[in-house]
This record gives sequence, C-alpha cells and structure tokens, in this order.
Amino acid sequence: MDRFHIALAVKDLTESIADYSMRLGGKPNVVVGGKYAMWRTASLNFSINQLPEQAGQLRHLGFESDAATGFSCETDVNGIEWELFSPVAQDTKIFEIYGASVE
Repeated sequence: MDRFHIALAVKDLTESIADYSMRLGGKPNVVVGGKYAMWRTASLNFSINQLPEQAGQLRHLGFESDAATGFSCETDVNGIEWELFSPVAQDTKIFEIYGASVE
C-alpha cells in the first residue's frame, strides 16, 4: 500500500497531537514526548516535529510504499525534500533518531 507522506514543524507537540488526532480521526501510532508524533491512516503518513522556530512550515513530503526498498531522499526542482521509504524502513529510522519503537 502507498501512503502520501507529509511532515510538518509544530510549535507545541501536545497541542498539535490533540488537534491532528481530531482532524485525522485517531491517535498517533508513535509519540516521542516533546519531539515527534506520526499517524498512519489508510492513505496518509503524517508526522510532526516540535520545532517552535519553524512552526507551520513544511519539513518534507514523500511516499511510504510497501514496494520501496530502504529509505531514500531527493530534492525536487523547487527545493522540496521528497522521501521514499517502506514502513519498516521508517520505523527503523524513527528508532535510530528518537530511540522509540513503533507499535
């Protein structure tokens, strides 16, 4: 399955988790207190990072795909970073960066 990936910077993780949980109809799959949260829905992989100085800014876009091998990143002609990764590769990256396992 392919999911469109959007990553945003937010001012306050706790407030943002409450807001986006309401908008997405469920709680995040991963929460790293004060740093990161990620939701996986049927069609969307949505993540937020607490970066107050960049709040509201797009961090990057991409696709989560079962067919992807590993984790790759490239920049488009407009300077936007695009990632392509499998669910397992993203879960591994989350663990490497934050030390949190995905349930």
